[in-house]
Amino acid sequence: MRLPARFLLSLVTLLPAHTVLAGDWYVKLGAQGVSEPSYEGSTERKIGVAPTISIGREGNTQPFSSRNDSPSFGLVETDAVRAGVAGRLVWGRDSGTSDDLKGLSDVKFGAEVGGFVDVYPTDCLRVRGELRQGVRSHDGLVADVAADAFTDIAPDLQVSGGPRARYATSGYSRAYYGVNATESAASGLAQYDPGAGWQSVGAGAAITWNATERLQASAFAEYKRLVGPAADSSLVQERGTPNQFLVGVGASYKFGVQVD
Repeated sequence: MRLPARFLLSLVTLLPAHTVLAGDWYVKLGAQGVSEPSYEGSTERKIGVAPTISIGREGNTQPFSSRNDSPSFGLVETDAVRAGVAGRLVWGRDSGTSDDLKGLSDVKFGAEVGGFVDVYPTDCLRVRGELRQGVRSHDGLVADVAADAFTDIAPDLQVSGGPRARYATSGYSRAYYGVNATESAASGLAQYDPGAGWQSVGAGAAITWNATERLQASAFAEYKRLVGPAADSSLVQERGTPNQFLVGVGASYKFGVQVD
């Protein structure tokens, strides 16, 4: 598959001017279906489907990637380090999501954009950090950190897992966990004005099958505990739970792109 450089450039408008686009790249497209809480902190559950995408240079070792990774574009790629831009869509949240949210302000559909760094200290461990700025949905900064150990239990079958944590500023906390005076009167929840802090800690595990060189399938499960500003919210305390579980399956297809 051959594409002009201007097409790839249009996918990521934040590329630095000195980035050389010409060469061989890969694109991984996929989707995942999950059973998860209806909203962060909810005791109710929903079934959701979300797309996945990753773009990077061919020819560098990519021993591991996680379903938690935001769609990303690698600008620096070596055997030990991968870094670049990352972003994700943020789906809206309103009273239609759950009756628990009636009287609270809607969270608008938007995005989070920023960057990521992957570090591989050994050939069976990856540490990833992402920092993203909210756009439209909230005006906070969100930092996700995770470490995953992984090993092959068969030639085409890999198991992985490790800890995760999220930190966010007050703009994020207030959008998802805050309850102002007007919302308190309308919802019956106690007023709550959260600040910045760690939002959650937890762990996840996955099993991944490389069906072919290009086709990959996986099953995964995660647990996280809301903490700090999130756990102290009246929404979580009065109507939800800090314990959050997620299970799901996913698949992706990788294809090459040659940029002139």
